[in-house]
Amino acid sequence: MAGLLSRVVNSLKHSWSLFQDDSYMNGGIRSYDGGAGYYGAPNRRSGYASEQTILSSIHTRMAIDVAGIDIRHVRTDDNGSYLEDMDSDLQNCLTVEPNIDQGARQFRQDMAMTLFEDGCIAVVPVVTDSDPTDSNAYSIQQLRVGTIVAWFPQHVRVSLYDDRKGERKEVTVPKRLAAVIENPLYAVMNQPNSTFQRLKRKLGMLDAVDEQTSSGKLDMIIQLPYVVKSEARRQQAEQRRKDLEAQLKGSTYGVAYTDGTEKITQLNRPLENNLLKQVEYLTNELYVQLGMTAEVMNGTADEKAMLNYFNRTVEPVVQAIAEAMKRTFLTKTARTQKQSIMYFRDPFKLVPMEQLAEIVDKFTRNEVLSSNEIRAAIGIKPSKDPKADQLVNSNMPQPNPPMDGSADISTGSASSDVPLDDTADDGDEALQSGLDGLNDILDQIFSDLGVEDG
Repeated sequence: MAGLLSRVVNSLKHSWSLFQDDSYMNGGIRSYDGGAGYYGAPNRRSGYASEQTILSSIHTRMAIDVAGIDIRHVRTDDNGSYLEDMDSDLQNCLTVEPNIDQGARQFRQDMAMTLFEDGCIAVVPVVTDSDPTDSNAYSIQQLRVGTIVAWFPQHVRVSLYDDRKGERKEVTVPKRLAAVIENPLYAVMNQPNSTFQRLKRKLGMLDAVDEQTSSGKLDMIIQLPYVVKSEARRQQAEQRRKDLEAQLKGSTYGVAYTDGTEKITQLNRPLENNLLKQVEYLTNELYVQLGMTAEVMNGTADEKAMLNYFNRTVEPVVQAIAEAMKRTFLTKTARTQKQSIMYFRDPFKLVPMEQLAEIVDKFTRNEVLSSNEIRAAIGIKPSKDPKADQLVNSNMPQPNPPMDGSADISTGSASSDVPLDDTADDGDEALQSGLDGLNDILDQIFSDLGVEDG
């Protein structure tokens, strides 16, 4: 009883609430760190939402799909195949917390959005355990995505967000320390005369025409009952136009009066143009060049279309990111030790439920994945049965594990150190002895029933 009371008192003594600490409330000394304050997140680039057209939705859709693929710091075998995850600060940055403002998925989406917007980015280690300019033996603890504003032979000038002061700064870093990543679709999305940029200009022109159309203008012509050729008549016509505008502007319901001899002609619509047809053509052309369709955008694409989209559009971007990180963040010694940066996509995301059972059966029957690995992939808790962690085909009979010093009935082998041939002879003798005993029992049964042998 005394121990329980002591734990309760200790818990009450050391408990803490943010709202009970006055130093955090009402602008206390702990409520800010001395940096600039913002109503929005300053680490996000405003250019993401600057394009209020279909282009912004294409950027967002592709960035979300790129962010859905995991990037990890791993160890491989001699053939370059995945072996295990590394327990390192770089792995923590790639899978948990790259910096104080972002999680791993948000960081990947930030990389993709900036890459699509600017065509080239730099992923810079902003916090390390030692100076990376002095030695290659350093551990990366924080990463930031920056835009490249200037290029030099051995360096790049990068615009990065400084979380200490809450503002963006331009810093010059060596190329060997920053993972410089170029958009694989640069010729389609970022070239000055690319399909993406042409569509962007056409959409801007179409928006300008729409704005003029809906600007509140009446677009009408007044026909006066006299010829407007002399200067006095032109001044009289101009005064009549201003009078009519004043009537419409000052009226609550937009009602005005004219003389009986005057005629008003209303223009129904502006002059026709082919901007809309050009926008539709460029949109379809952009979908083709990006390897995506309208069904991918609205979520109704089938499995084949999504597979084509991932292979032609998403995976080249993720592979470019992984290769740049591997080249920059892993030294030659680390690569010799079979360390690598790899990306992994969940293969069951696009599989319909009616096909999942068949796939699971083939994977377990051919001993590709264990039952618990399958359960983890489809979101079910692992089983505690030891067999669930083994690569076995449950449709086939399995040999029983031999006991110490006893024979295995299914194989005729023994768990002792007796040679295989002697073990087989002993098994044959035991089998023959069992058959002879069975014959004696049958003879006795037939004799009791009065049945003669033969």
